[in-house]
Amino acid sequence: MLSRTADHLFWMSRYTERAENTARMLDVNYQTSLLPQSQAVAQVGWQGLLSISELLYTYQEKYGDIQAREVMDFMVKDESNPSSIMSCLSAARENARAVRGALTTEVWETQNTTWLEVKRMIKTGEFEKDPAQFFEWVKFRSHLSRGVTVGTMLMDEALFFMRMGTFLERADNTARLVDVKFHAVQSDFFGAASEKDQEYDFYHWSAILRSVSGFEVYRKVYRDVIKPERVAELLILKPDMPRSLHASLNEVVNNLRLVASDPGSETLRRAGKLRAELQFGRIDEILATGLHAYLTQFLDRVNDLGAHISREYLVPVT
Repeated sequence: MLSRTADHLFWMSRYTERAENTARMLDVNYQTSLLPQSQAVAQVGWQGLLSISELLYTYQEKYGDIQAREVMDFMVKDESNPSSIMSCLSAARENARAVRGALTTEVWETQNTTWLEVKRMIKTGEFEKDPAQFFEWVKFRSHLSRGVTVGTMLMDEALFFMRMGTFLERADNTARLVDVKFHAVQSDFFGAASEKDQEYDFYHWSAILRSVSGFEVYRKVYRDVIKPERVAELLILKPDMPRSLHASLNEVVNNLRLVASDPGSETLRRAGKLRAELQFGRIDEILATGLHAYLTQFLDRVNDLGAHISREYLVPVT
């Protein structure tokens, strides 16, 4: 397969996944902002969302003070923001259009219809009327895109690069989410908390789990109250949690093996090493050494892995 074709397929999937992840984070922040809380606490939530995407400085340059409505506008329809939902869906559609011949009709029509429909929804003000419904729609279109891809694409290199892009993006986003949200906890992480703090923590951790469709999964796996260390374990180390770091790296490695011409390539070695550390890691060891330091290093290594994939298989970023 031509590296340029692989590049378009890889980034089409990454941008689609990024749009979904942005919608998930916005939805959770929007829902929790409706709960009784001080303005300062609400502002921390919106600031954290911008920090996850490393867009806090860019936002403040353009809008100044953090306001919920302006943050949502910035992250949904501001096309000058490359991580906004509009920008991501536009980029996904453009990448799909560039390799139309490598896609099935169903995959192309799903991408194209999503872009046309989101433009209509923004223009008619449907996002402002019901943000929660809009975010659900974005998530649904991403689910549809993945389902159509798996259900109609030939199981060849095109599909493998698309899957690789999806799960590399997912690993990056989950790591950012866990890192920022754990920092946002106001009560003592492991110590005793007041009744008010415990109530806040329940909604806080529930929101994190819901943002990755993990609330019901947590209940099924642990059958206990929500505890921070278990949330971290679920989202980092559990291979059967679909949006965990471990599950995402499993998919990246598996698809990388299918396209690798050299089983001993440096790219595959780095991916395998990162996956092995998740496979044999323990949450108590991660927390003992520092969750923030661990996730910062993980993000650096994921970005490095993405760069190696680009250099070896795709169109290198100059």
